[in-house]
Amino acid sequence: MIFIGSDHAGLELKESVKSYLIQQGLIFEDCGTYSSDSCDYAEIAGVVGSKVVMNYGNIGLLFCGTGVGMSIAANKIKDVRAACCSDSYSARMTREHNDANVLCLGSRVIGTGLAFELVGIFLNTKFCGEERHIRRILQITELENNIDRS
Repeated sequence: MIFIGSDHAGLELKESVKSYLIQQGLIFEDCGTYSSDSCDYAEIAGVVGSKVVMNYGNIGLLFCGTGVGMSIAANKIKDVRAACCSDSYSARMTREHNDANVLCLGSRVIGTGLAFELVGIFLNTKFCGEERHIRRILQITELENNIDRS
């Protein structure tokens, strides 16, 4: 399942990507925002990220002005591996090598054509499963689980 969300700055790009997803025959759930009224990106990233980690294979697409804020917020959720991408190589490699499950895009950084390309690459690229990449993902998970907050 694909879960999508945006803050007010990413709303227009999210709406365009929704049309792209429909055109591709893909099923998704829009987790907000639904208006151009100012809102907090961390709340939307929390909703999308939580839904993504419910089942392996779920994908999230998040949109804000730069993609960076959404990426930072989403990565605070255990088992989310969010990547802010603005080029096709990064979008491919973050899926293939990092098994990323959330793509973050910046509406003030990329246009709709590039957004469609990056979403298509992200959705159609599979994790390669090589031992070295699995080892690195496990190291990231270990960091996530062993942070001493005292």
